[in-house]
Amino acid sequence: MTRDQMIAYILAANAVARNAAAHGHHPFGAVLVSPDGTILMRQGNIDTVRHAETELARRAAAAYSPEFLWSCTLVSTGEPCAMCAGTFYWVNIGRLVYGYEETQLLALTGDHAENPTMNLPARTVLSSGQKAIEVHGPFPEIEGELLAPHRDFWRR
Repeated sequence: MTRDQMIAYILAANAVARNAAAHGHHPFGAVLVSPDGTILMRQGNIDTVRHAETELARRAAAAYSPEFLWSCTLVSTGEPCAMCAGTFYWVNIGRLVYGYEETQLLALTGDHAENPTMNLPARTVLSSGQKAIEVHGPFPEIEGELLAPHRDFWRR
């Protein structure tokens, strides 16, 4: 997957995030991309516990074999939290692509009760396991666009 393709998928995930926010949910989005580049699933955030990445990973585990998922890519607007990274590790998704780092989100949300950010990067979580999951991100050139839905959302 080229850098331009990764950015295109991140922007597709951002459309999901914007839709989630329009329906009152946290503005996060994720897509699952097959080895041939097809977006297989889209998922927005639901609430503080049902994150886009975990919900997508669980749906993917029910629909596809672990062998197939190893060849797929989970693309997320933001760096997945420790819970999400752990979930798609166990589901066996082989590659992660994300747009902005968790620290960028923390700078916007502060101590918001609905986003108690942990200082535990996805790379750290994933490198703690036995599988070599490929990680790409962040993409600073699109961070402003990806963080835009968060600017007003967390002020409510």
